[in-house]
Amino acid sequence: PPPPHLPGIEAPCMDMKKVSNVITQHCRVHRFLQISKDDVTALQCKVVCLIQNGSFKEALSVINTHTKVLSSDVIAFEKAYCEYRLNRIENALKTIQSASQQTDKLKELYGQVLYRLERYDECLAAYRDLIRNSQDEYEEERKTNLSAVVAAQSTWERVMPENLGLREATYELCYNNACALIGQGKLNEAMKKLQKAEELCRQSLSEDSDVTEEDIEAELAIIHGQMAYIMQLQGRTEDALQLYNQIIKLKPTDVGLLAVIANNIITINKDQNVFDSKKKVKLTNAEGVEHKLSKKQLQAIEFNKALLAMYTNQAEQCRKLSASLQSQSPEHLLPVLIQAAQLCREKQHTKAIGLLQDFAEQHPANAAEIKLTMAQLKIAQGSVTKACMILRSIEELQHKPGMVSALVTMYSHEEDIDSAIEVFTQAIQWYQQFQPESPVHLSLIREAANFKLKHGRKKEAISDLEELWKQNPKDVHTLAQLISAYSLVDPEKAKVLSKHLPSSDTMSLKVDVDALENSHGATYVRKKAGKLTGDNQQKEQGQGEVKKKKKKKKGKLPKNYDPKVTPDPERWLPMRERSYYRGRKKGKKKDQVGKGTQGSTTAASSELDASRTASSPPTSPRPGSAAAVSAASNVIPPRHQKPAGAPATKKKQQQKKKKGGKGGW
Repeated sequence: PPPPHLPGIEAPCMDMKKVSNVITQHCRVHRFLQISKDDVTALQCKVVCLIQNGSFKEALSVINTHTKVLSSDVIAFEKAYCEYRLNRIENALKTIQSASQQTDKLKELYGQVLYRLERYDECLAAYRDLIRNSQDEYEEERKTNLSAVVAAQSTWERVMPENLGLREATYELCYNNACALIGQGKLNEAMKKLQKAEELCRQSLSEDSDVTEEDIEAELAIIHGQMAYIMQLQGRTEDALQLYNQIIKLKPTDVGLLAVIANNIITINKDQNVFDSKKKVKLTNAEGVEHKLSKKQLQAIEFNKALLAMYTNQAEQCRKLSASLQSQSPEHLLPVLIQAAQLCREKQHTKAIGLLQDFAEQHPANAAEIKLTMAQLKIAQGSVTKACMILRSIEELQHKPGMVSALVTMYSHEEDIDSAIEVFTQAIQWYQQFQPESPVHLSLIREAANFKLKHGRKKEAISDLEELWKQNPKDVHTLAQLISAYSLVDPEKAKVLSKHLPSSDTMSLKVDVDALENSHGATYVRKKAGKLTGDNQQKEQGQGEVKKKKKKKKGKLPKNYDPKVTPDPERWLPMRERSYYRGRKKGKKKDQVGKGTQGSTTAASSELDASRTASSPPTSPRPGSAAAVSAASNVIPPRHQKPAGAPATKKKQQQKKKKGGKGGW
């Protein structure tokens, strides 16, 4: 998240009677020093003028050059302030601690230095002392700084902040309280605080006529950035992304805010929209970012750079960044996990597992998470048994229900029932030794019994169920399971145990039958039950009214139905399966379609047929009598015969086919 708001220390300045204008004063001091080079007041004035002009290096050079004249007691604050502004925080701390007299100005600067060094406990004590022992016009600024320290503790150190009782009179205080709430995970309350801070900021800035709307939006950028961060945590990534991009379009001058927003956009993009992420990375490399953000923020940005390099297939860049991170934080998990992920992308799973194994041996405190990753890689390779061995080597997780469930599932997949039962046994023994009264203990025993019954280990299951029943003799469910198991092994024992079951009277539940029957959804069941009981009474008594039979509707007859003609007994069979079916007749359209060139008609073909002309001589008759020839000429050929009783239907079928046929030639 963006850092808390921390007002800075005002630059040192001499009395306004002595220094009315920085440039004019600097010129006068320069002339005076030409006459008297070692005058303390003149040198001090020169240092203050250089600081007011922003020339911190020159001011520090003057102080270091005249160390004999400008002692630490005289100019300790000015020297420490120059070192602070030049980001030499450790040197500034030493300068403040070496001062013989701790003034209020030095204490203010001391609090700022401790905050930059992330020594929040000491910083909180310093600001409390300042607020308690000082009364001036800077009280609101000190309270704002105090709330910033509390917010940083809540965000980075996960410390539950104490109620300081500060009245949220300014938008800075309201913003810092919202940051503290985010650290506690109270996102909805934090969003309300940020909305209130936005209102207060608009009110305070709108009172100044010289402040434009653009200036107000620039001041609100850090509040809007924190709002977008809350949206991102709540899963509203689209809204968060839209607000992030609006802030970037404003081009705020705070490089720290821009770096945080760019990093958050990269985390939303992940492995998608990589081109946009590569553009946003440039904002995280701006000059001075390392002095604006905390160590954890800078570390998170570097992690995301390494992941982006992996997603963009920049293997060498990814290895370089992850190696650098590992050298900075040798015990941190993410650098070695990123290296292993890169090796897996390169299909070097064995090398990745070896890298993780080495890290687990060197850092036993973090071995559990590393071994979980190793087991996942083994499963991806198909080595389920080896993955189980790795998981069982994590001693601090062996008794956890999630670990037991995972191991039993994996062993069952490998059909290694003995190992699965052994996992149950070890977990049960651990709870018997350390947490015998835990509900997880009884739950594991029950799950083990069910597993054994499922896989045919009845005797072992019976011993577990007996243990459960001994611990809670009133548990009817366990007793029922025990009787069911004994019925498969020892029916006599099951009968004896069944005597311990409660009677039906004691097990009856107080149920309002009328309310249950009148409840929604019970109407259909009640009606159906009533019908069944009525039928049963009629059968038993043999009395009562006979149930009316529904009249069957007569089927519709075809329009051409003739009751005098017997219907075809084969009418239900397909035409191809009927006894009188002879197949489709070939040459049916012989007279209609010509065999000549395209476009010729049957009339033209009949005219050109010489056999049909009167002048053509008759064909020579076959051997036989003339009567036979004349009789044969009157007989219809078999192919042209139609089955009896079917000519009308055939004709209709042909007409239908002609009507429904496709057009064209």
